[in-house]
Amino acid sequence: MKNTNNKKTYFLYARKSSESEDRQVQSIEDQVDRLKERANNLGISIKEVLTEAKTAKKPYCRSVFTDMLERIEKGEAQGILCWEINRLSRNPIDSGALSWMLQQNILLSIQTMEREYLPDDNVLLFNVETGMANQFIIDLRKNCKRGMEGKADRGWLPSRAPLGYKNERLEHTIIEDPERFHLMRKMWEIMLTGNQTPPQIREMVNKEWGFRTPKTKRGGGVELANSVIYKTFTNLFYTGMFSWNGRIYNGNHKPMITLEEYDRVQVILGRKGKPRAQTHDFAFTGVMKCEVCGSMYTATEKQKIIKSTGELKTYIYYHCTRKKKDIKCNQNNPMTLKEVEGQIDIELERYTILPKFQEWALEVINRNNDKEIEDRTKIYEAQHKSLTETQKELDTLTKMRYRELIDDETFIKERDELKAKIVKLTSNLRETENRADKWLELTEKTFNFACYARKEFILGDLNRKREMFSALGQNFLVKDKKIHIEPNEWFVPIEKAYPSLLLEYNRLELDKTLDATSRNERFAQIILTWCAYRDLNPN
Repeated sequence: MKNTNNKKTYFLYARKSSESEDRQVQSIEDQVDRLKERANNLGISIKEVLTEAKTAKKPYCRSVFTDMLERIEKGEAQGILCWEINRLSRNPIDSGALSWMLQQNILLSIQTMEREYLPDDNVLLFNVETGMANQFIIDLRKNCKRGMEGKADRGWLPSRAPLGYKNERLEHTIIEDPERFHLMRKMWEIMLTGNQTPPQIREMVNKEWGFRTPKTKRGGGVELANSVIYKTFTNLFYTGMFSWNGRIYNGNHKPMITLEEYDRVQVILGRKGKPRAQTHDFAFTGVMKCEVCGSMYTATEKQKIIKSTGELKTYIYYHCTRKKKDIKCNQNNPMTLKEVEGQIDIELERYTILPKFQEWALEVINRNNDKEIEDRTKIYEAQHKSLTETQKELDTLTKMRYRELIDDETFIKERDELKAKIVKLTSNLRETENRADKWLELTEKTFNFACYARKEFILGDLNRKREMFSALGQNFLVKDKKIHIEPNEWFVPIEKAYPSLLLEYNRLELDKTLDATSRNERFAQIILTWCAYRDLNPN
């Protein structure tokens, strides 16, 4: 076929991306030289040489390419001379624009090093070749993504290492930058004191330390910018972890700081802390309710830096969840952990007894346990006799029905009444069997709680504090930062009797006029009075 390129004017277009898609493509200068040679051989008239170093995988991102098409539409040239068709497009939108301009005879020729594309050519061939260029980018993107995810799974950040570290090219790992690692660590230490802001640290680092960023092919060797230092102090990478594609990975690189130090800096910066899941367990959540709206009380943990010392303080606040939207709640003031524990301590103090009173109580309880067993035996015998008699009544009723002495309606009515009575008597009988053991166990627990609960609450761990609080009663309601508790009824005798008995006990201890016999007689009287309140079984 006779070449007619000499009748057209061409734009020479050369492009090379800095990304991996063009690693095997010749440089722009080489492309221009070879294309000029090709134009001379074909007798092509070049209107202008156009070059740019941008990727073609996305549309609307190449200003030179877009301007070239607009100039062709205006008639400044009729053709494009390029290295390969993929130099013009690697996406379907730009490919479609070129195909449409060919079909409309706006673009009369696209000449590459290998062949020429004309308006009369089969459009399928052009679409196939541009589609292959687009598919190359799709496959490349998938392969790159797969490779980077694999690298992240192996514990290496698939990106440029942040300041203080550098990329090791041979093993594709990340190692410490010997020139900057310790300086970056020093910057973190200064930030941890809370005495200097990031801009102040940046000024010191640049002016006093002479810090400069690493040199690269395209730049570097400059002072730290404000944006860089803020990015540094919010980068999880320095903890030995890193964030990639929405996930947190454990890195294999050497940590510069601890997670706790990272969290502390985030608090100083006014941020929420480490970007990873946190769980908090609070002692008194799930127990208290708001008296106004009925919603449960929850807790929030907040941290604050004490400027004078640089110390990180943690505060816990209890507040209404306000989950019941149909009820307006006016409880806006949260309670501090100290306020909550202070009120619980006061409540526990109401039911706290001296160990001596506990010893007396348990001694009398065990003595009187024999009487409890005797009472239980008499009750059990009476209940068993009643159950036996009722069972005989049911047997007699059944015989009467067999002999047709009563009709079905009367039989069913009386049978059901007797069966209900038997069920109740059986239940009472079983309860009586365990009565003494239950009574003894509950009473001992009550006195043990009264003697040691307050101490265990003060010294105990989170779970123990929750147990002590929950054992106080039921219906824990909060209003105006005051906790209202409905006490368990087995604490009522202690609350009523103990204060006056304690006064009498202390008076006798201090009374030096009494001899040993008189004091013992008075103590015995206190024991008898205390034992009058011994039956604390809530059932």
